[in-house]
Amino acid sequence: MYIPKQFRNEETKELVQFIRENSFGVLFSQHEEKPTATHLPFIISTEVDGTITLLSHMARANPQWKTLDSNDALAVFNGPHAYISASWYEEENTVSTWNYVSAHASGKVEILQDDQSLLHILKEATDFYEKGMENPWRLEDNLETAESMLGGIVGLRIRVENLQGKWKLNQHHSIARKERVIQQLKKQTQYDSKVVATLMELELQLKKEG
Repeated sequence: MYIPKQFRNEETKELVQFIRENSFGVLFSQHEEKPTATHLPFIISTEVDGTITLLSHMARANPQWKTLDSNDALAVFNGPHAYISASWYEEENTVSTWNYVSAHASGKVEILQDDQSLLHILKEATDFYEKGMENPWRLEDNLETAESMLGGIVGLRIRVENLQGKWKLNQHHSIARKERVIQQLKKQTQYDSKVVATLMELELQLKKEG
């Protein structure tokens, strides 16, 4: 991912948390010499030694997995984004742009097909996404149903070798311009404008304090 220095986020803990909060990503790889992508939910975990792992699963009928084992793949996670009109700067010689937050995680893929591994992945995903539900669906209570469907999926484990974050929030503009953009974003109803405004306010506050 192309990341100018001012937009680069190198805080690993922040990137891991971002992926947890935006865990429905896109897995890109080369399949039969063509670019291929699948939209998947991912569960991210970190070990004491700093190792970062992504777990997911896809339909066995999806041919992408057949060329993934031991090969590199890229998982892309998109966060809030919003259009920025140059008119909001109230200055000449400015152009419109797009503010957004994104993380890329890449590494070698391990394909998992044994029942124990698949059930582990399903339990991790179920516990994560059902957390906070009024009546959470539990894998342990539906084991027979889950086991009957294991033949239709394959598991994916990615040991992350490269983790990148891009926080493009007008960092290269003056404080006055940022404040004008924030006020305009708060008025918008399209995209994730209000969330981006909040992120810009946080970045601006940290800059002022720094």
